[in-house]
Amino acid sequence: QLREYGGGSVQDGGSLRLSCSAATYFDSWTCITWFRQFPGKEREGVALINPGTSSTLYHDSVKGRFTISQDRARNTVDLQMNSLKPEDTGMYYCAAVCGLNGGSWMDTYSWGQGTQVTVYS
Repeated sequence: QLREYGGGSVQDGGSLRLSCSAATYFDSWTCITWFRQFPGKEREGVALINPGTSSTLYHDSVKGRFTISQDRARNTVDLQMNSLKPEDTGMYYCAAVCGLNGGSWMDTYSWGQGTQVTVYS
């Protein structure tokens, strides 16, 4: 199972770095995707990375502000979030899936506890 950490409360325009850790090396995984969930809404994909090729994909709303990367020394997949906005506030999760789109698979996926990001103005 994956574990998320690094969330917190920051002012509008601030930065946070989230980390996703696992018991096995990420190099052997196909994709890691960061999702976020707003209150009363379904999870939405934010960014994904293929650890083997380092190829990435971002949701339009975070392009140019968020960067997903793999830290092999720490065995984490990190999400650097800059220029944060109040609308980025939500619970953030990582998942071993390839794709930013949701679907019925979300109902049965074994999610971690997530990490809360709060951006205040």
